[in-house]
Amino acid sequence: MTFPASDAVLPGSFRDPSGFVFRRNGTLYRLVARSYQAEYDLLISSGLYDTLVKSGLLVAHREVVLTGLSDAYRVLEPEVIPFISYPYEWCFSQLKDAALATLAIQKQAMEFGMSLKDASAYNIQFRDNKPTLIDTLSFEPYREGEPWIAYRQFCQHFLAPLALMSHTDIRLSQLLRVYIDGIPLDLASRLLPGSTKLSLTLGAHIHLHARSQQRYADRAVKPVGRQMSKLAFQGIISSLETAVKSLNWKPAGTEWAEYYDETNYSAAAFAEKERLVSDFLARVKPGLVWDLGANTGRFSRIASRQGILTIATDIDPAAVERNYLDCRQSGEKCLLPLVLDLANPSPAIGWQNRERVSFIERGPADAVLALALVHHLAIGNNLPLASVAEFLARAGRHLVIEFVPKSDSQVQRLLATRKDIFPGYSREALEAVFAGRFEIREQARIGDSERTLYLMTRREA
Repeated sequence: MTFPASDAVLPGSFRDPSGFVFRRNGTLYRLVARSYQAEYDLLISSGLYDTLVKSGLLVAHREVVLTGLSDAYRVLEPEVIPFISYPYEWCFSQLKDAALATLAIQKQAMEFGMSLKDASAYNIQFRDNKPTLIDTLSFEPYREGEPWIAYRQFCQHFLAPLALMSHTDIRLSQLLRVYIDGIPLDLASRLLPGSTKLSLTLGAHIHLHARSQQRYADRAVKPVGRQMSKLAFQGIISSLETAVKSLNWKPAGTEWAEYYDETNYSAAAFAEKERLVSDFLARVKPGLVWDLGANTGRFSRIASRQGILTIATDIDPAAVERNYLDCRQSGEKCLLPLVLDLANPSPAIGWQNRERVSFIERGPADAVLALALVHHLAIGNNLPLASVAEFLARAGRHLVIEFVPKSDSQVQRLLATRKDIFPGYSREALEAVFAGRFEIREQARIGDSERTLYLMTRREA
């Protein structure tokens, strides 16, 4: 397959021989290979495509004509997802909703004589806080008697991490950063409590499944068994759905989820801070905002409610969980909460370290909110102010940043368990350091507090 050198194939789009995603002149396209002609025609003619698009479970596309592409049966211009996120950045309920969406797509596909040939969590993205499939080439004809080819992948990408997050530790979601093809089932089986072996669903889909994998791992020929009837196939999907729905996680014992309930901000100070943030955003008119250290998203919503796409990240999975559930309940369309440790943000991983791009490479944002954040980085993580300024300059063009002095109770909370080795942490030092990378356009003391809010614009080289 050849195509013009000016086209750029996306680094993560090389595993599927049915086609790939590429950019031409800044526009995103998906090539459908001739080898996938029959499957694509069935997807369209059967009505499955229209049904899934109408229900919001599949990204829409239009067919276009491009020159210079060999072996192309069709070229699609899909609806663009404005920000790509990854499963290890999702909170528990986001991963759970993505899993249920995948199973709902599979159930719909079977009604139209098709089936998902893969069930990768990376094929799901959040649009208007609803999970949607972005890989149009994930379907194949359903063949009576054959098992679900994507069964193991679903268990590794969805069921295993959800079970570990629910039954063992919420932080085990980060294993998805290590295992890009999903958490190995034998590892999940070892890490889960022994009691889960008694579960009809987890016992079958994880523990027995793991044993089966190990039993046949060194066999040259796959085990031969009875053909799977359509009813049995549907039973597997229903069982997986039951397993996913039974898994829950109730946030408890995390550090910052109740931050706004414990802060020393008065009602007047909160109102003043909200007004200043709103005014600063109105001045720079961003199209994309990153709220770094967003907690439950109170200030993120100042941007999102103006129709600005806002990515709200926080290290605390409980805060992100609460934010996402609030977004889902209110029908929030412009706010995407994500779990992210800014001191160790999502790296570029996968084949040649290019398959999944780093968080910072998915920017820059038009504006960054860094509210009550710098003291966590400078004091909580021992990061020099110059390094923080460098990172924020890479993250976005405009910056709304808050300085919290050592006298503030939240900084005292950080210093309570460590020696104060931060003599250079001061408002004057922050202004001096950040002035090297940003133009300080405005600053304002937040009334009824000791905190200062700044509007800055990055200096261009």
